[in-house]
Amino acid sequence: MYTDQLTTHADLCARFQPLLRRWARNWLARAGAGVHDADDFVQATLLRALHHIDTFEMRGEASLLAWLRQILLNEVRGELRRRRCRGEIVEFDESHARGGDATLEATLAHERECAYASALRALNARQRRHVRLRVEHGMSFGEIAATVGGNADSARMIVARALRTLGAQLAPAFA
Repeated sequence: MYTDQLTTHADLCARFQPLLRRWARNWLARAGAGVHDADDFVQATLLRALHHIDTFEMRGEASLLAWLRQILLNEVRGELRRRRCRGEIVEFDESHARGGDATLEATLAHERECAYASALRALNARQRRHVRLRVEHGMSFGEIAATVGGNADSARMIVARALRTLGAQLAPAFA
């Protein structure tokens, strides 16, 4: 399992600290708080993640990254709440924090593409061809039948069965 490889604080730091630091600095700057605290938030995030890594359900690197991002966001929110309670003026744009990050979105998209390609390879050649013609090329069942031979009803059944198989294999990647 991937999480077995990330069992030390040094492993987590080396892999995710630069990105977490950028997120923390960005959020703190937008809140009008000092970005010098970013490293402390990142350290607290990584320590919390390491402490709870055994409870984390790994679904790929993107899920780990999303989990770390949420821990960091919770750390930043908590500190900003404490600062507001002390009377410091701090505004945090929640829409920016929820809006996602291009790096995270790109990682998720890549993992989903890989999962789709892997699920396609699990189909037999006939099913794979039918699905590609239907899904990737947008062909009708009649057009598929004309391309590969057979009739539209047969093409519809092949695609339907293949899509059920794909759906079952892709469910974890798209959860």
